[in-house]
Amino acid sequence: MICAIHQPQFLPWLGYLHKMNTADVFVFLDNVQFKKNEFQNRNRVLTPNGAQWLTVPVSFRFGDTLRNVKLAENVPWRRKVWRSLEQNYARAPHFGEFAPGLYDVLQRDYANLAEVNTATALWLRACFGIVTPTLVCSDLPEFDAEPTRRLIDICRHVEADTYLAGAGGRDYMDIGLFERSGLRLVFQDFLHPEYPQCYSQHGFVSHLSAVDALFNCGGGEEARKPLNLDRANA
Repeated sequence: MICAIHQPQFLPWLGYLHKMNTADVFVFLDNVQFKKNEFQNRNRVLTPNGAQWLTVPVSFRFGDTLRNVKLAENVPWRRKVWRSLEQNYARAPHFGEFAPGLYDVLQRDYANLAEVNTATALWLRACFGIVTPTLVCSDLPEFDAEPTRRLIDICRHVEADTYLAGAGGRDYMDIGLFERSGLRLVFQDFLHPEYPQCYSQHGFVSHLSAVDALFNCGGGEEARKPLNLDRANA
């Protein structure tokens, strides 16, 4: 059984969903340290002027985990995010189909950033017809604090024999520790697909939030193959 583990990201990109779809179980690692200026509280969408950030403003102290990061008070981030999506994707072929669901997700009350991110990821999971079961790490027993040992502990807890790592995992994981643990370690091999976008004058812009693909190409089980989201041979 393949386990994938990843920090919850805001409206994640297609590679995140590919990783989720490839696994037999996916764990949201919501109790690790928040990193500013990455993809934990923001992601990119396409506009007539190129890629633009959508950001969830947050309040945090250094060392806070994602579950401790609060949403900034008195900042109308929901309205700003929605306005940007509406302005830039209103004419996309599938915006009308999926926009109401995303609007509902954005309007909910959330206790912290991890909850926002998990909700947007689960919404995209449903839109693309991905059925991989998901777990939230903070709901599980406490694991070893050392990063690689924690991954191994989580895999053992869910009774997985294989860990699916992102391509960048080679840079921070103790690969030898995986070998000694008896767990099989495989790395994600994701080739970003090209698809029709609203603003073709830029050429194809990759590594955007998956909402770009969803609004332009649609979702459901049939979307996984043309968007390279079919289950990989991990």
